[in-house]
Amino acid sequence: MAEPPSPFADAADGVRVRIRLTPKAAANRVIGCVTDAQGTVQLKATVTAVPEKGKSNRALLKMLAKEWHAGMRQLSLIGGHKDRNKTVLVAGETATVRKMLEQWLLGLE
Repeated sequence: MAEPPSPFADAADGVRVRIRLTPKAAANRVIGCVTDAQGTVQLKATVTAVPEKGKSNRALLKMLAKEWHAGMRQLSLIGGHKDRNKTVLVAGETATVRKMLEQWLLGLE
C-alpha cells in the first residue's frame, strides 16, 4: 500500500521538507499543506519579512525552529533560495526527525 503524499522526504542526513513560502504576509505561520499542479505536497507558510537579501529565508528558518522545537543549526535551506518553493533540511537521525515532523503535522491539521 502506497504512503499518502507528504511534504516530507527522507534524506541520508535527516528529512527534507518542501515548503511554499509567501513573504510580506500579515503573520509568521504555517497554514497547512497544499498540492501544486504537479501533485507535489508542500507546507504552506507565510512570513512578515520581505524577500530581500535572504530576510524571508532567515525568517522562515527561525519560525520553523520555533515550531519544531529545533535548533537553528539543525535547519538549513537547501533549495529555492530565490524562489517561493523552498526545500529545508532538518538534520538528525532520519526516523526520529520524520516521526517528530509527522506528529507536529497532525497537530497542525
